[in-house]
Order: sequence, then structure tokens, then C-alpha cells
Amino acid sequence: MRRAVFIDRDGVINRAEVRNGKPYPPATLEDFVYLPGVVNCIKQLRKVGYLVIVVTNQPDVTNGIQSREVVDSMHARLRRDELCDDIKVCFHVDKDDCDCRKPRPGMLLEAAREWRINLKDSIMVGDRWRDIGAGKAAGCFTYLIDYHYQEQLIDVPDVVVASLKDACHHILQNFNSKEVI
Repeated sequence: MRRAVFIDRDGVINRAEVRNGKPYPPATLEDFVYLPGVVNCIKQLRKVGYLVIVVTNQPDVTNGIQSREVVDSMHARLRRDELCDDIKVCFHVDKDDCDCRKPRPGMLLEAAREWRINLKDSIMVGDRWRDIGAGKAAGCFTYLIDYHYQEQLIDVPDVVVASLKDACHHILQNFNSKEVI
């Protein structure tokens, strides 16, 4: 079995636009800008044997606000820059009542089956209550990047940090990162 760090996309890997205390994804590929320290951090995690799986809700596609092509181009950039082993995307909205939309753990469970990941030895890093909920539901250790959004946490994260860089530093210092066979 392998270990993974599941990482939310918007606000964790790349800049999110915050309006009225709520984060929104970038509108264009040009607006898709990595946050400071992200590239080095992810490469370090991968170097020590963690799979890096991006798990992202993208309901704006279903709502007609964003095009699938723009989302796909953002993900192509992540792959080209070698910042992930896989990307799981949920395009559903809440009313679809799907298993993949965070806070449900469907994307993490799917990745675990495909990549033979031990979820109990894996980590979820996100900036919203939905990310922490999905990580907890899957049995992962959770990190919340706290931007003080105007939304309530439902599940308590295991660790609160200021950035993905801080989460990576904590992971590398506090977890045995050797792959489990």
C-alpha cells in the first residue's frame, strides 16, 4: 500500500479570488497562478515517496460559469509541471447528491482504489470545511490552511497552518514519509 497527500486546488495550490469571505477559482488560465512555495513543496513530498493527488470541486462548470476546457488546461499545467500524480475532479453541485463532491470522500476513495493508497497513512490538505470533511470521512490526517473565510468548520482539522508550504514542512518533519509496501 502507498501513502498520499491529497491536496485541494484553489486557494491551496493556486491563488483563489476571495469575495465576501468566500474563495472562487481563477476564471482563466492566465489567472491560474501558483502560490509561493507550492512548487518546491510538492516536489519535496513526491521526492520522499508520497503520491500527490489533487482533489477539487469545480461546480462552476455545471453552473455555466466556467468552461471545461479552461479547467482541463489548468490541470494540464499541473501535470506538465509535475505537481501531481493524479487529479480527481467533481463537477457536480450540491443538489446532485453525488459521492464525489467534497465533503464526501468519493474522490479520495477512488484514488485509493486506483493507486493502492492506504488512507489511514495519508493526508488531506485544504482551505475549506469541505476539504477537512472529505479527509476525515476517508480516514486521513487533515491540515486546514486557514484564510479565515466566512464559513463555519464542521469537522475539526488535525493541524491548522497558514499555507501549503507550512503544511509540507510539518508533514516532512513529523511523519515517516517512506513508502509502505
